Amino acid sequence: MNSRTHSWAPPTVLPAHFADLTGLEFLQAMLDGKIPPPPIAGTLDFTLISVEPGIAVFEGQTGEHQYNPLGTIHGGYLATLLDSALGCAVMTTLPPGQAYTTIQLNVNMTRPAFAHTGPLRCEGKTLQVGRTIATAEAKITGSTDGKLYAHGTTTCAIFPLR
Repeated sequence: MNSRTHSWAPPTVLPAHFADLTGLEFLQAMLDGKIPPPPIAGTLDFTLISVEPGIAVFEGQTGEHQYNPLGTIHGGYLATLLDSALGCAVMTTLPPGQAYTTIQLNVNMTRPAFAHTGPLRCEGKTLQVGRTIATAEAKITGSTDGKLYAHGTTTCAIFPLR
């Protein structure tokens, strides 16, 4: 029997000055360690590695703890990695006081991933960002083999923070 342990910072209400940041500034503060990553990142073993306007890049580590009953990385892991990169790509374009939520996610898996596949890189890019709706696309490739494992698109709603 194998085991796995991870730790995370409990989600807290962020200081008020973070509400004055653009989405890009917020994500950069996360990269700089000023804002803790969301707990799901530790649970599923992926991390935000870079951001720029309209682009967010994540890297996920594959492992047996992500296997489905058939012995491959669960499709939900790939979908979560895509959703994270897609949403954060949209977030990089938002001004202070704006937020987003995924309202549609389309996922296409092209080949199975395994624990021995190694790190997966997921790059999300915005396609169009309007006043209330944004779209983005992303792909997951093997960091070592360069193969395409999945790709997807999203539609996000944009709304004011309260």
